[in-house]
Amino acid sequence: MTSIRLWNDLEIPRLGMGTWTIGGQFWSGEQALGWGEVDDRESIAAIRKAVDLGIRYFDTADVYGCGHAEELLAEALGAAGKDILISTKFGNMFDVASRQLTGPGTSATYIRSAIEASLRRLHREQIDLVFFHLNEHPIDQAQSVFATLSDLRKEGKISAFGWSTDFVERAEAFAGTDGFVAVQHDMNLFRPADKMGDLANRTNMISVARQPLAMGLLGGKFTSAKAGFSKSDIRADGPEWLSYFVGGAAHPDMLEKIEAIRELLTSKERTLAQGALAWIWAKSPRTIPIPGFRTLSQVEDNARALEKGPLPAETIAEIDRLVHPA
Repeated sequence: MTSIRLWNDLEIPRLGMGTWTIGGQFWSGEQALGWGEVDDRESIAAIRKAVDLGIRYFDTADVYGCGHAEELLAEALGAAGKDILISTKFGNMFDVASRQLTGPGTSATYIRSAIEASLRRLHREQIDLVFFHLNEHPIDQAQSVFATLSDLRKEGKISAFGWSTDFVERAEAFAGTDGFVAVQHDMNLFRPADKMGDLANRTNMISVARQPLAMGLLGGKFTSAKAGFSKSDIRADGPEWLSYFVGGAAHPDMLEKIEAIRELLTSKERTLAQGALAWIWAKSPRTIPIPGFRTLSQVEDNARALEKGPLPAETIAEIDRLVHPA
């Protein structure tokens, strides 16, 4: 099954597109957080191609390129964007001029200003889905954050909200809150996120899988050699949580596992990336992967994965045995 019915009774294909990759440069001190140089014309063309191919969901964040990804999305979608589901995120304050992060933002005043800014950049009167972007924020301190989001929902500024977090207990703490409909989290062959998938199934939430292609590693073009990333690409010298690349090169252990399962992933004439998306669809019926993209060809490859559907159960079992041996 490669479609899903949402909280607003809208049914969409179970594939979105993530825009972190096209937002451009932004930084935390000297740490690059973007994906290097971007081509806005190619990005806009790729978004429009995704829509032509049936994609009805795009994920972004106010911090991606310090507002640039949201602006690009609005420009690319134009009037057609009113029929496209958009999620964005807030919680990281930033300076537009320097493209530097300036710290976390969780006060009601800040949240309101961030949502208003996203509404302006997205050219919308209401945002479909808003995620709190601070992964490790304490649960007790998050109470006021979601209270503010509840107020914004009542005011019609947002339709629904959730948390972008990899911690099951954080998502579970608010799963019963009216309007809390989704959790966004890492999920791919190397990070299966089984417990988060179980939570989504139990609570009827939407699970949005970020990094479904392991930041490009499951796209198939990287080797153990240096990848030649620019200094402004987060993968060149990433923070501690970025495990797919080490010193600007693909992680050798992960490359070895990809080779061990390549034939399984590419069954039914799938590309490697299509197989990685099909693995997610088979693992969790309420999960929507949101692969990033930079080119038309990447969008086309990802979107056409929908035609082939999930991997069969026996293939999933064999992949899991090879990637995560007991």
